[in-house]
Amino acid sequence: MAVALQKIVRERGLSFKEALNTLVRAGLAAGRRQDVPPYRVPSRSLGLRPDVDLDKALRLSSELEDAEIISKLELRK
Repeated sequence: MAVALQKIVRERGLSFKEALNTLVRAGLAAGRRQDVPPYRVPSRSLGLRPDVDLDKALRLSSELEDAEIISKLELRK
């Protein structure tokens, strides 16, 4: 198996990782049943307001959590 993979690497000029991923994907696609449609997750609106910027939401959440922990620690003193 490894010899065949090395041959593909040389013939196609791919990296070992690229060749391995290509072969794995081809094998998975060959084993896939054609009569079963792929599962689709329905999407829906989250109802977010257009004026709310969520680009830094994780940072804000972290800062709020830190502030809460600090306030709890100060109460213990």
